Amino acid sequence: MCYNPDGIRSEVYIMDICCEKMIFAVLSGRDCAETVQDLNAHGFYATLLSTTGGFLRKKSVTLMIGLEAKRLDEALSILKCHAGERMETTFLPTVSTGGSPVPVKVHAGGTTVFILNVEGFLKF
Repeated sequence: MCYNPDGIRSEVYIMDICCEKMIFAVLSGRDCAETVQDLNAHGFYATLLSTTGGFLRKKSVTLMIGLEAKRLDEALSILKCHAGERMETTFLPTVSTGGSPVPVKVHAGGTTVFILNVEGFLKF
């Protein structure tokens, strides 16, 4: 069971702040510092997980952000503002033996966001 600071059964609270939603945002490592700084400036706090993935196998970061449902649009707006989509060159391996890799321009960056309802939160 969860109780708010007044002892009434309610939503999940983190440091007396209601935590109803969890955002998982996967973004480029290049966009992480500015995004987290802007989130912090607006009162959002994130746990950072270093990840690698996608077609380019580049460094990415997954942010875990717990927040009140009423602030969801504000957090999404900040993430969208720093989504940093750009064109990058990658090299595709050739099929034939001895050939040199072929440079190809691809879309990179952007942010993928997953939004979940928080069922519970424990901190020990």
